[in-house]
Amino acid sequence: MQTGLAAYVPICDAIALLFQPYAEVVLHELSSQSVVHIAGNFSKRELGEPSLLDEIGFDPRETTIGPYEKVNWDGRRIKSVSVVLTAQERPIGVLCINVDVSHFHGVIDALNALVHVPGGAQRHPLLFKEDWHERINEFVQHWTRSRGLLVTALSRDQKRQLVADLSKEGAFGGRNAAAYISRILGLARATVYNYLNQAAAAETGAGADDSG
Repeated sequence: MQTGLAAYVPICDAIALLFQPYAEVVLHELSSQSVVHIAGNFSKRELGEPSLLDEIGFDPRETTIGPYEKVNWDGRRIKSVSVVLTAQERPIGVLCINVDVSHFHGVIDALNALVHVPGGAQRHPLLFKEDWHERINEFVQHWTRSRGLLVTALSRDQKRQLVADLSKEGAFGGRNAAAYISRILGLARATVYNYLNQAAAAETGAGADDSG
């Protein structure tokens, strides 16, 4: 981790501690384009994972991105804001604060200002241009909701089918995507690859039957 970013680690920890268990703070290093610190982790991201920020064209005048809304792997709605960190007027990192607002919906009006995402607010197009985490989360939640299921209570056969459907959508094209999918489904990575092989074999068999 760059020396300039190390100073932000206690700030990340303090924010997460103050709002635990509702806040997660992720620190990204731009030179390596990787996650270098996570406090209050509820997104199942890991240190060293790609930040997926390589498509960003930073505007030096833009220091704050958001707030914007995201969906967590388990369907919880997340309100987020990102801050571009600089040293000697050069961007060196991004500090992202993610707040789980799912528990606050329907609470007294005094909390509405905290949980409400302004109408028309969009995810920052540059920040999320290549965010396969978000695309996987959205697909998994749509897949489970349409079947009246919960991602935390899927059977083995349901997980196998979900992996096959994710593969059809190209979800495994992202770097470390298989590892991320294995974590959110509670599967060993070898099991995920086994399911992928089974799905590929089934498709090949179906294609052979059609051609005959």
